[in-house]
Order: sequence, then C-alpha cells, then structure tokens
Amino acid sequence: MTATPPTLRARRSRRSRRPGRRALVLRSEQGITTAEYAVGTAAGAGLAGLLYKLLTGGFGDKMLKTLFDHVLGLLGIG
Repeated sequence: MTATPPTLRARRSRRSRRPGRRALVLRSEQGITTAEYAVGTAAGAGLAGLLYKLLTGGFGDKMLKTLFDHVLGLLGIG
C-alpha cells in the first residue's frame, strides 16, 4: 500500500471540519422557499378574487353567454 502524501491528508481533514461551499449556499437560502410560497399564495388569492368579482357581475354573465353561444355555433348546435 502507498502512504497518502501529507498535503492530501491535510486537505481532507480541513474539508471534514468545514462545510463545503454548496452547504454554505444552501444554509443561507433556507427561508427563500417559504417566501416564494407566500408570494405565490397571495398572487393566487388575488387572481381568484378578481375572477370572482368579474364573473359574478353583469360582465361575467354576458361574457359566459357570448362564450357558450360561440362554442355552440362552432359545433353547429346553436
């Protein structure tokens, strides 16, 4: 068996004591996914509220009637 050179042994022991660069990057961004979920949830709730307001008013009724009449016309039923 060949002996490990002292420089390689020193490098290995240093690596085992310190976390790698990748681990440091991941540690510093732990809260990012939570913030992304919060922004996505808020945007989804805002869009749902906007669609609800549009579709429950007079504009929504007119738009849905026009859409269904158009689709039925394309199918040759209406």
